[in-house]
Order: sequence, then structure tokens, then C-alpha cells
Amino acid sequence: MTSVVVEPQFMAAAADEIANIESLISQAQTAAAGPTTGVIAAAQDEVSAITANLFNSFGKEYQALISQAGAFQAEFAQLLAGGGFSYAQAESEAAAGLGSLFGTGAAATPTFGPGPIPPATPSLVDAILIMTGSGTATPSLTYMNNVFSRFLQGFFSSPGNLLTAVSTAEGLYPFTGVKDLTLDISLARGVTELDNAINQAITPILHGGTGSIAVLGYSQSSIIASLEMPKLIAEGFTANQISFTLLGDPAAPNGGLFARFPGLSLPSLGVTFGTSTPSNLFPTSIYSLEYDGFADFPQYPIDIFSDLNALAGIVFVHGTYPTLTAAQLASAFSLPGSANLNTPGSLTNYYMIPTPNLPLLEPLRAIPLLGNPLADLIQPDLTYLVNWGYGDPAYGFSTGPANVQTPFGFLPPIGATTALIPDLFSGAQQGVGAFVNDLSHMSTSLSGGSLFTGGGTGSGFSLPTVPTSVDGIISAIESANNNIVGTLTSDVSTAYATLLPTADIATAAVVSLPSYDVNLFLNGIGQVFAGDPVGGLLNAIGQPIAADVGLVTLAGGFELINIENALQTIFEGVPNPGPF
Repeated sequence: MTSVVVEPQFMAAAADEIANIESLISQAQTAAAGPTTGVIAAAQDEVSAITANLFNSFGKEYQALISQAGAFQAEFAQLLAGGGFSYAQAESEAAAGLGSLFGTGAAATPTFGPGPIPPATPSLVDAILIMTGSGTATPSLTYMNNVFSRFLQGFFSSPGNLLTAVSTAEGLYPFTGVKDLTLDISLARGVTELDNAINQAITPILHGGTGSIAVLGYSQSSIIASLEMPKLIAEGFTANQISFTLLGDPAAPNGGLFARFPGLSLPSLGVTFGTSTPSNLFPTSIYSLEYDGFADFPQYPIDIFSDLNALAGIVFVHGTYPTLTAAQLASAFSLPGSANLNTPGSLTNYYMIPTPNLPLLEPLRAIPLLGNPLADLIQPDLTYLVNWGYGDPAYGFSTGPANVQTPFGFLPPIGATTALIPDLFSGAQQGVGAFVNDLSHMSTSLSGGSLFTGGGTGSGFSLPTVPTSVDGIISAIESANNNIVGTLTSDVSTAYATLLPTADIATAAVVSLPSYDVNLFLNGIGQVFAGDPVGGLLNAIGQPIAADVGLVTLAGGFELINIENALQTIFEGVPNPGPF
């Protein structure tokens, strides 16, 4: 449907019709030229001469008139065609304007490329440097072997595959402990530690050195690598010397949580957003799991389903990169903007690894018997609702150029919204079919007795040994007293320690977030005065709302994780928490 009153295609058709009239007028003029300009006297008498002169004058006037008509027609056809062009241009500008406000219409199917294919002859490097994620300063040998076998098969170092662990500060207060480093301090220290490790391994070519290395970062250390890249260029290293592999990168330009909210700072938590991994400094491979809330955060956080699913992705998906199966890795594909898709200026390949099930439904799937059928019943429709927050109900990630930093937006494209309605009808049918199929398989399993096999024969239990001597009784009482006091002290300490991060999270939500909203509002007002009143007003009002929905959802989820970690420490003795 057109966005202007007069439809350009109708004006173009009218111009064509007018052009046809010009042809008809020209034919009529040619046909009438002889008869109307060459009338001869029928006889030599005076009356016949007067009559001939009269018809000749009429003919000349007709020729003049028809010439004027032709000229008028030509001018009118030109004006009509120009009007059609003007309306077409107005239509284009209107569509572009609406696209800037609400997103573009239904986009063409994005082009994705092949997944990562290791070269036939792996590249020889002088060292393979490996970092890990938040909560673990030094990578373990098991972790290094896991990530090497999955993501670094294109490299080998001599002698053998010598993997070098790089210890970095990986604090993420409050999730790695209430007395741990904040993220900003950890990143600053981590950049220094990585820079020292690289300079110890090789020397910059611009300073007369040689050699090359491969560097792997995961989660927080991916941000460290992103911050280190410009520093390496300044030190004289070249793109031929260093290759990066980043897993679950929170600074991925189009999808990373930190790239989504430029200009946001949360001083009470020591977290500053806005970092985006450079795409054109060093050969880099970035692997993201679909729905990983750190590396694949929704572009339109006003979609609460998408935000909750991203939060669940942080819990259930983000920690699985080192243990991905061969089948999962084989399903990876390149995103638009990748170097292997011939993107100008890009040295980075962006790989998306599909996640078959929504992380948001993992708790439901954990319920015995009916959990999985119920999740399969809900999942098709819920997937479309979640994907709407990424800009297209068909994809659980942003399909725009992966090498371009893409901040969050207010509303998804109109095309995504209109496509959602038929998708939901289709999803309901898919869900019912999956539910029925699950129930039929469950019925078969029940009839076969497979869910009730096993047994409990001879298990029993034993009573605790009761001391019989006086010394034994006293020793047992002393041990119990020490255990009770130690446990109680530890539990009370853990309980009140959760109050500090709770207060800091609340401060971020009550103080820092409103400040960010004011800046977003002012940016929209600036857009109004820059000549875009409608788009500016929508952004001034809509972007703070969208930011609040997404960030408050994350804040609430992180607070629940904080409380859960404390309870797990109190009742199970599990350290608070394990590494991301």
C-alpha cells in the first residue's frame, strides 16, 4: 500500500497514455496536411476563388492549432511523468521515514554463509594463548584442551600443540563474590596481563620482530581481547602476527550485551557498557550461541519474552561453549558482515550456532513426565514471540551486518510484527502436533515399563555410631559445637553479604538507569531539532521505555541469581558462584 495520496504507478500509466495521444495527434496532422493546406480554386470565377481562399485560411489555422495542441500535449506528458517521479520519490522517502521509526518492512531473506572449516594445513604459530571466563583466573588443562579441540584446530604450535594459559583478573562483582573485583577493574587489569603475555611471546614486526600467535578469549576475556586489539596496533603489531578466537563475546558488535547499550554506566556495580569488538584490525573468529544473553541479546528489549529468554540463556547456554558437541559445531553458519562472505574491510568471521530449544523453557522441561510435552506444546509460539525481539520471528538473532555495532531500538520492523500473526497460528498447530507426539511416545515408554525399572533391593541404611566412652562423648559434643558455630557463622555471613549487592543493584536501577533514560530522551529531542520531529519524538519517548524493560528485567534476574547463589552456599556448601 502506498504512503502518499496519489499512487506513482497510476501516474506513470497516465503519462504513457498521454504519450500515445501525442502519436495520434501527429498522425492526424500528417494526414490533414495536404487536404487542408492545398485547397485549389474549383473554377476561375470570383466566388470559387473566395471559397478556396477561405478553406485555405481554415486549414492554416487548423495546422497552427494542432501544432499548439501537440506542444501542449508534450509539455503535459513531461509534467505528468515528472510528477510521477516526484510522487515515487516521496513514496520512497516516506517509506524510509517510517522504516527509521518502526523498522523496515518485511526484509529479504538474509544471506548466511558456511560454517567454520579448518584449513587443510593448520597455521604454524609460535604460541597459542588461552584465557577463560569470569570466576576463574587461570584456565585449567581440561578447559584448554576442550576449547582447542573445538575452536583452534586451524592452529598448531611447536613443539607439539603447546597451549599457554594466560591468567587474567576475572572478577565480576557480585556474582564472583561480594569481595571480588568489579568488571571494570578486572577488564583494565586483564588487558595489561594479556598485553604482557603477547609481548613475551612475540615482538612487533614494526620493531624488527617476527613470529605469530593465536589468542582465545571466552566471555569476559573476549572483552579483554577486544580492548587489547587497538593497543596492539599502537604497539606495532600487524594483522599477520595475531589471530583471535572469541567465544560468547559480550562485545560482539551486533548482539553483544555490552554493544547494545552504548553510553550506559552503572558505577554502583562497576560496569561500563559500550565496548564493541573491532572487525578490521586482526583476523578474528567470533562464535555465538543462539539465545546466549551475553553474546546474543535482543535488539528490541521492549519484548519481555525475548529479555527473559536471554536471561535464561545466560544461565543455561552461556557456559556450554567448551563442551559443545561435534554436531552442534557442524550446525554453525556465517552471519552477514563476515570476512568469508567478502565483506569489504572486515577481517572477522561471525559464526552463529543454533540452540534447538528455548532456554526459557528449560525449567519446565526439568519436570518429570509432563515437562517436556508441555514445553514442546508452548515452544513454537513462544519462539516466534521471543524472535520478534530480534527483529524477525524466523530468527533468534539479529540478521543485520554482524560487523556493525547495532544499539538497541524501540520497536521491531512493521514487517516482523505483521508476520507474527500467521506465525502464531502456524506455531499453535506445530505445538499441538509435538505435544501429541510426545504423549504417544510417553505412553509407549510407560507400557514397556522403562520408566519404572530399577530397584531398591538391599539398599537399607545404617545408624550413626554412638560413642560409649566419656572422652568419646565429650569429643563428639565439641565437634558438633564447632560445626554448628562454624556453619551458623558462615551462613549468617553469606546471608547478610547478599544485602550489599542487592543495594548496589537497586542503586543501579533507581539512580543510574533514570540518568541513562534522560540521555536517551535528550538524544531524541536533538533528533527533533535536526529535522526529524516524528522519529525524534518516538525515540525520545520509546527508547527509555525499551531500555528500562530490558535492563530492569536483567537486574531482577541477576538479583534472583544472587539470592540463589547465597542459598546454594548456605544449604549445599557450593562456592558462590561457579565460573561463567
